[in-house]
Amino acid sequence: MGDLYQREELGKALLQTRRNFILQAGAGFAALPLATILGRDGFFNSQAIGSETSSPLRTPAPHFSKKAKHCVFLFMNGAPSQVDTFDHKPALDKYHGKPYAGKTKVGSNGRAIGYLMRSPFEFNRHGKSGLEISSLFPNTALHADDLCVLKALYTDTAAHSSGCLQMNTGSPLTGKPSLGSWLSYGLGSLNESLPNYVVMTDPRGGPIGGAPNWGNGYMPAKYQGTLFRSGGTPLLDLSNPMGVDQRSQRYALDFLNELNQQHLQGRSNESDLHARISNYELAYRMQTSATEVVNIDNESSEIKNMYGVNNPLTADFGRKCLVTRRLIEKGVRFIQLYSGGGHIESTWDGHNDCITNHKTHAAETDQPIAALMMDLKQRGLWDDTLLVWGGEFGRTPTSEGVNKPGRDHNWLGFTMWLAGGGVRGGQAIGETDELGFEGVKDRYHVSDLHATILHLMGFDYRHLTYFYNGLDQKLTGTLERKIITKAID
Repeated sequence: MGDLYQREELGKALLQTRRNFILQAGAGFAALPLATILGRDGFFNSQAIGSETSSPLRTPAPHFSKKAKHCVFLFMNGAPSQVDTFDHKPALDKYHGKPYAGKTKVGSNGRAIGYLMRSPFEFNRHGKSGLEISSLFPNTALHADDLCVLKALYTDTAAHSSGCLQMNTGSPLTGKPSLGSWLSYGLGSLNESLPNYVVMTDPRGGPIGGAPNWGNGYMPAKYQGTLFRSGGTPLLDLSNPMGVDQRSQRYALDFLNELNQQHLQGRSNESDLHARISNYELAYRMQTSATEVVNIDNESSEIKNMYGVNNPLTADFGRKCLVTRRLIEKGVRFIQLYSGGGHIESTWDGHNDCITNHKTHAAETDQPIAALMMDLKQRGLWDDTLLVWGGEFGRTPTSEGVNKPGRDHNWLGFTMWLAGGGVRGGQAIGETDELGFEGVKDRYHVSDLHATILHLMGFDYRHLTYFYNGLDQKLTGTLERKIITKAID
């Protein structure tokens, strides 16, 4: 009975093999003319191709040569007020305390609308460029000639969760790959011992919306961001259990890999399975490398003081910025640092008291960010690194309620800045209206910003695609986008 069963199974296998051969051969011949046409049109050269089975150390060429090889996104979670940071509006002094009578929709979620409110922070011109910067950022202002301030950005949503998602993934809906995933997919990795995409959140909590902000979406799982802690053990459960030495662990991993490879046969399209197998090996290597990269004990006291690591106010963000520089030195492609976590006053979400709120969060981040900029310059990493600063949207020039110093959400005109690799600094691009409600000149959508970031990293946003659900998916969506050419050196 056993022999008969084996002969039947062998016959099925042979039959299936013959069928597959005929099918594949026929499809292959039919595909030859198509391949020729696509090749002649440059289709294969126009895309960055990722693979679930590709080596962790993969460095495909971008579409064109650019300076930046790494990107750091300094995410000010909760939405900083543009009129209190980088978009000076003298007219608010004139109309302070008066009701707003314009046509722009003000506020969100039925919140009370108060009066127009001037900024309590003094603005001064800095550097040779004379860039206007709020007194909230005395240290960042020292690098004014490196900043490219974008003053008229807009997005499609006034809610924090969808706003963070759109800023991170190009869409207010969950399930899309994040910016870091796209860059990891397109650029490949420069190291085999660390994740290519690292995220460090605020100890008070992560952004509303959580992990989808650094998720891989429909891409293979290996392109998702890895959540790091900036001190101690960078990843939970990274150390071996008691009594397990490195030799025993290596033997166990080799045996597990054999079993996984057997299980993988016939399941080559399971990206989660590929990622899990490779992650076992990456975790093994990270036991040493990740712990070393967050260990700043060997940094000089001068460097630690420059980042504010020893100051309780700046210690957390300062350590994250210092670890960021160390990650860049190790070849990590994309690093995202969050300032603010949880909700309302624990973030830049200044509904109740925008003045106290922004004083607090700016004081936590200003010195560390300026230190990172200085450190990158003195170590020859400035031209290799693109810096992005901003939140999910901005805030209204009106107060939230009468005699209340809070500001509501504003998605129609807000400010971010770029600096570093390939950026033309010392300038402001775009304008909002007289009061700072809405962009009126050189107005750019969040997806235009994404297209510009991709360009600075060496990619044509139209051709960095991933085939999914029958479409060549893009970070920037299906619409034509505008690259902010004035921002590019």
